[in-house]
Amino acid sequence: MSIKTTIGDLIEDAERQIRDGAWVVREGEQLLARRAAEGLTEAIDVPADRQSLPDTLRLEDLREALAVLAITLARTHGHLAWFLGGASTALSAILQWRSLPAAPGYDFHTTIPTPDQYTDAEEAVTLLHDALLRIAT
Repeated sequence: MSIKTTIGDLIEDAERQIRDGAWVVREGEQLLARRAAEGLTEAIDVPADRQSLPDTLRLEDLREALAVLAITLARTHGHLAWFLGGASTALSAILQWRSLPAAPGYDFHTTIPTPDQYTDAEEAVTLLHDALLRIAT
């Protein structure tokens, strides 16, 4: 399953819980969600055509997005924490990616992602950003 699909499923679940009243988003959660969305914007917003960027920059930006989620997760509990934890788990695959060549046996079992994998992860972060903005309002 792709990262984007996993994040999409997670967002659907969060929105259902909010709609059903199982998750009543508190003011503090709204603030954290807004800050996380802003952090994700800083991480991957420019340029719109990310495929033209070097792989090293694309990977750095994705790792920064994951760091934003980790920092926000450390500051909350309950539904928002569970949501961010699920999103972080979905994006954790990027931690095994590398953009630089390495000699066999000296790469810590990392892999070089395909262009489609980069795009999938970036689109997942964009979906997550949009969902966090909805949670924040």
